[in-house]
Amino acid sequence: KIFHYLRVSKNIGMEPTNSKSVISDRTMNEENVETLKRKQFGIRSKRLSYEKFEDACGFKFVELSSFENFVRLLYRPTDPANLGIARALFGLCMIVDVVEERGLADIDIKWGDPWDCHFPLIHGMTPLSLPWMIIIYGAMWLGAFGIMLGVRFKLACACFVVPYWYIFLLDKSYWNNHTYLYGIVATLFWCTEANKYFAFDASDAKKIKETVPLWNYFILRFQFFLLYFLAGLKKSGKEWLEGYSMLNLSRHWVFDPFKIFLTTEETDFFIVHWFGFIFDLTVGFWMLFDKTRLPAMIFCTAFHLMNSRLFSIGMFPYVCLVTMPLFCNVDWPRTFYSWIKCKQNILLSKCVNVIKNCLQSPINRLINEQTKEVTNLNEFDSQKATMDENKHYQSSENVKPIDNSTMKNVNPKKVTKKQQFVVSMLLIHIALQFFLPYSHFITKGYNNWVPGLYGYSWDMMVHTWDTILVVIRVHDNESNEDRFLDPDTWVQSDRWVKHGDMARQYAFCIKNNILRQKEETLNNSPKHEEREKWTKLSSNLSIYMDVWCSLNGRFQQRIFDPNVDMLTVDWHPFKHVSFVMPLLTQYNSYR
Repeated sequence: KIFHYLRVSKNIGMEPTNSKSVISDRTMNEENVETLKRKQFGIRSKRLSYEKFEDACGFKFVELSSFENFVRLLYRPTDPANLGIARALFGLCMIVDVVEERGLADIDIKWGDPWDCHFPLIHGMTPLSLPWMIIIYGAMWLGAFGIMLGVRFKLACACFVVPYWYIFLLDKSYWNNHTYLYGIVATLFWCTEANKYFAFDASDAKKIKETVPLWNYFILRFQFFLLYFLAGLKKSGKEWLEGYSMLNLSRHWVFDPFKIFLTTEETDFFIVHWFGFIFDLTVGFWMLFDKTRLPAMIFCTAFHLMNSRLFSIGMFPYVCLVTMPLFCNVDWPRTFYSWIKCKQNILLSKCVNVIKNCLQSPINRLINEQTKEVTNLNEFDSQKATMDENKHYQSSENVKPIDNSTMKNVNPKKVTKKQQFVVSMLLIHIALQFFLPYSHFITKGYNNWVPGLYGYSWDMMVHTWDTILVVIRVHDNESNEDRFLDPDTWVQSDRWVKHGDMARQYAFCIKNNILRQKEETLNNSPKHEEREKWTKLSSNLSIYMDVWCSLNGRFQQRIFDPNVDMLTVDWHPFKHVSFVMPLLTQYNSYR
């Protein structure tokens, strides 16, 4: 009893202290539970955001954790349908391009005159004779047909790509950003397996079921993404954002809808320059994701159709239009074909029922109405079976890659050295495509007031030139006489007036043609006066060029030093062009 009394009294004495500790413990436990719940909720939300991002990208981050996993990702089996359609449409555009912009239609004018001056990238490179150029163009044209039809695809690509790059290197005066793009895309198609769908090479039943590696899509999507993205980066300069690059472009009729609520100057500044900058910089990203792809494609379509009316750029807008579906799901052609087939079957069944109702008696018509529901159910089952067959080809965006937990239990397929080499070459290509537009600090000999040649620079429409005066003076150093030459002589374009290396090439071509014409006149001309005139001309010549240009609305100024002999001037592809006058920028505010 005494011990019981002591325990009870002790408990009673300690009761207030224990109740406070119990309450505090409960409060701490509740706070810990709430903190734990918040952490769990944060982890779940992060997981959900990661999963949503991975679903949008079409791959998991674990597939980028190592080079081998990345190779497995790029070699994921993918439906070739989208690639086959893009190949066929690109080949169709190249068929037209070879005839029009490459010059097959007027090949005798472009390459037939032996007196014409050309501007090859490799100095000393000369075009072949006209019959051989016709053969080269014919092979390139047949190659374009082969690409479109998917006939002997690899051979067709070789027939197109090799002559294309040869002609590309022959003359820099015909370079544009899209001519460089065509060559790159055709070369990439050559490396892919784009002949496994919508091609004569895929007529074999076994090939129809085959797949292509994911990198076939990845590298082409990257190339067209880079087309827009680099064009946007090049437009981020002061000249474009201040509205001096494309002055008065909005006077064209395609901008009339904007002039309802904007003036011509405002349309030039906000629509042409600022919207063009934002569009090029961001549209490639919008095309990558399902939710933003449709509005991006609508804007892209309008953009390229407007460009086709504004500029003489050949098939470039149409090539961009036909390659836009590359960003869509890889099985969209099969889905579209199944949808068309279902619509045709439904329409055909309705037409047959109408004809039968017209020809049948009322009793048979009543019987057919009773069996109509059964027929519709059978049609639905057949359509469902057709759609189930097409589900065999899943898009690469919807195929879920292996995660960490699965990879521990499943032995992944071993990556071969060939696959590693191919992916390494793809990464080198990506690095080169990012580096080349900004490599002009190396190739200084091709710079003028703006860096680089107008080909791989992607500075589309950023620089507007206005040339008002070109004087070519041929000085005879022995007789001390000057002769002046028409600047359009022996050339088919005026691109040379803006580039020091091309002006120097033109000067050497002028000298060679003058001496050649002198020799032919002295040997063949029966007229004494002409022979006497050419006899006075010596072979010790100097050629001076005085060219006045304006860049992006500035005052006119000389681009070349008019006192420099173009035949003796020092030029090197990796050295600064010494005879190019500096651009006067102190009067920019007067524009």
